Amino acid sequence: MSQSTPTLAQLQRGLQISEQIAALQAELGALFSGSSAPKAAAAPAAKAPAGRKKGGMSAAGRARIVAAQKARWAKIKAGKAPAPKAQAAKPAKAAGKKTRVVSPEVKAKLAAAMKARWAAAKAGKAPAPTAKK
Repeated sequence: MSQSTPTLAQLQRGLQISEQIAALQAELGALFSGSSAPKAAAAPAAKAPAGRKKGGMSAAGRARIVAAQKARWAKIKAGKAPAPKAQAAKPAKAAGKKTRVVSPEVKAKLAAAMKARWAAAKAGKAPAPTAKK
C-alpha cells in the first residue's frame, strides 16, 4: 500500500474537521469553566495562564541589585576594600593550633633516607617503604 499525496478536497475537508474539533473543545471548556459564552478556539497549552507570572523579579528589585553591585565594585576599584579572592587551596588552621616547621637540614636528611629506602627496594634487598610488614 503506497502513500499518495492528499487532494485539495481532502485537505479542505481535513481543515473543516479540525476547525469543528477546536470549536467543540472551546465549547466544552466554556461549559466546565462556568462561562456562559463560548470562547474563541485557541490551541490547547499554547500559552501560560494569563495573569500568572513565572518567576522573575520586578524592575525595581533588579535596579537595587545592580546599584548595590556597582557600589561594591566602585569601592574595590577605589582601593577601599580588598578585591574578592578565591579561597586558598590549603585548609585554614584551627584556632590556637601551631604548624610544625622543619628546617632545611632535616628535610634534606629525610629526603636522603627515603631515596636510600627506595633504592634498596628497587634492588630487591628490602620491601618497599609503603608495603605493610
